Amino acid sequence: MAEPLFQQLQQLQQEFRGHPPVHKWHPDLCGDMDMVIRRDGRWFHEGSEIRRQPLVKLFASILRREGDEYFLVTPVEKMRIRVEDVPFIATQVARGSDSGRERLLFTTNTGDVIALDRDSEWQLKPFGEPPQPVPYIEVRDGLQARVSREVFYQLVDWAEEGAGQSESAGKLWLRSDGEDFLLGTY
Repeated sequence: MAEPLFQQLQQLQQEFRGHPPVHKWHPDLCGDMDMVIRRDGRWFHEGSEIRRQPLVKLFASILRREGDEYFLVTPVEKMRIRVEDVPFIATQVARGSDSGRERLLFTTNTGDVIALDRDSEWQLKPFGEPPQPVPYIEVRDGLQARVSREVFYQLVDWAEEGAGQSESAGKLWLRSDGEDFLLGTY
């Protein structure tokens, strides 16, 4: 039986209409915008935090990554912004069964719902002081979300130790959509 949050997220994922096609828009660079996405996922413009969530979601929907740079893109404008780590934070996770397979669904601070499956770009990268390996998951088109501390602890509860294989000794694994994903080592 799927938990209620998992069922709600599945419904949102099925109803989602998609983001604007920023990958098809190629305007010339207009310059730099005084906007920064902080390491904690908060968005700032000209030094003030953007507190209206619909506005943050709008900006997030037109965000594009090119190499190590981030841009807000419309059909006629392209403005570079600064991102201290990655643009999104995975703030919730739910697990449930979908077509007989256990599946994990993540929600970001901007409302994106991401399934952890074989096509997911899942990686451990150093974060914090001192740097510790933390999971990151691709949201879309090279844009990543860092797994929040609260979500990480939930994942640790669900993780399993390596199944007696020497290369898996001392490692914690998550299972989602029939695939194994490394959560960390101990």
